[in-house]
Amino acid sequence: MIDARPHVLHDRYDVVVAGGGPAGLGAALAAREAGAERVLVVDREPEAGGILLQCIHAGFGLHHFGEELTGPEYAHRVLHEALDHGVDVLCDAYLMDLADGRAKLLSGEHGVAFVETGATVLAMGARERTRSAIRIPGDRPAGVFTAGLAQRLVNLRGVLPGRRVAILGSGDIGLVMARRLALEGVEVVGVFELLAHANGLARNIVTCLHDFDIPLHLSTTVVGIHGRDRVDHVTVAPVDEHLQPVLERQWEVPCDTLLISVGLIPENEISRQLRLRLDPVTQGPVVTSAMETSRDGVFACGNVVHIHDLVDYVSAEATVAGTSAGGYAIGHRPAADNVCLQAATNVAYCVPQTVSTHREHTVYLRVRRPLEQSTLRLSTPDGRVVHERKLRYVVPAEMVRLKLRPALLADFHGDALQVEVVAR
Repeated sequence: MIDARPHVLHDRYDVVVAGGGPAGLGAALAAREAGAERVLVVDREPEAGGILLQCIHAGFGLHHFGEELTGPEYAHRVLHEALDHGVDVLCDAYLMDLADGRAKLLSGEHGVAFVETGATVLAMGARERTRSAIRIPGDRPAGVFTAGLAQRLVNLRGVLPGRRVAILGSGDIGLVMARRLALEGVEVVGVFELLAHANGLARNIVTCLHDFDIPLHLSTTVVGIHGRDRVDHVTVAPVDEHLQPVLERQWEVPCDTLLISVGLIPENEISRQLRLRLDPVTQGPVVTSAMETSRDGVFACGNVVHIHDLVDYVSAEATVAGTSAGGYAIGHRPAADNVCLQAATNVAYCVPQTVSTHREHTVYLRVRRPLEQSTLRLSTPDGRVVHERKLRYVVPAEMVRLKLRPALLADFHGDALQVEVVAR
């Protein structure tokens, strides 16, 4: 990995970025290009790059770089770009607090340090839900891992988590690990998904499960973990329409390992400490179209705002946040947003939560349930349709992107737009 550690920590930076993954590095690069002279990225890991460093499979970069890359290749590219533009990357450190334009940092090399900052970008990413988060009953033996931890063990440490593995949850990390373990000769006995639809990308369902004959059990969950020292089997059961297990139909699955892949939670300890307004659905900060949070001069991007399905979209969002932060630091403030987006029928959330009728925006949203042959519709609260777009299909696992141009809103003069995805 590149040795990017700055040996001198300046007293003032135009922009300080918390997080050295693709979001943080992309935001830092954009801030430099927007005019910020000094930009510092603070990352708690020994090397920058984020979760991409352990994602050795291909499939990254098709949108952002126009070619297919592995995770480490993508990370190296964005890190190189940031360093080539003079961004300082301080690893083995993290942002402890932010007050009165001063960032409090804790670094293995510099100890506790205070630096003045003109703007801040939060890009701390997300963490995995664990067994405790979903309260699976049973014994507490060895052999229960989150899918991300297992990925780290296999890809970075060369250690297999087990020989006969069951996977709870059909998120993308779990699907990728099903294929990864199968390639290593591990028997993957099945993927069990609580919902009636898969939670990963369609391409991962095909290339990670179908291509390796790994069974996917929808509307099924793990209701018990058993074993004295090591997992020896799990109990699974189908669920009813209220997602409650039907224990009369449960069955046992012999295995020595259970991987849990049941979603990610934005890392928002700093956001809460700063008392930022949080979205109850995304669990990330509420942001404007400039990716500015409810606190002036504090911007956010990436999985700390909402969980993305493609890193390419993270980079696009980071560019907006970094450009805005760099502009803020040198005194450029765009006009405030004048329209609030409201998630309506079959839409879980929209990011950003507000937009301007005078600028072009990319709005990201997720649906609540799958639909084929649907329509994405923008309408006023009293039901007047402002814009419609046909969609071939939508699934909750894949984000829907909407390019919102001023021309689309030329005849709209309100302050709220409802966003819905309905069958046609």
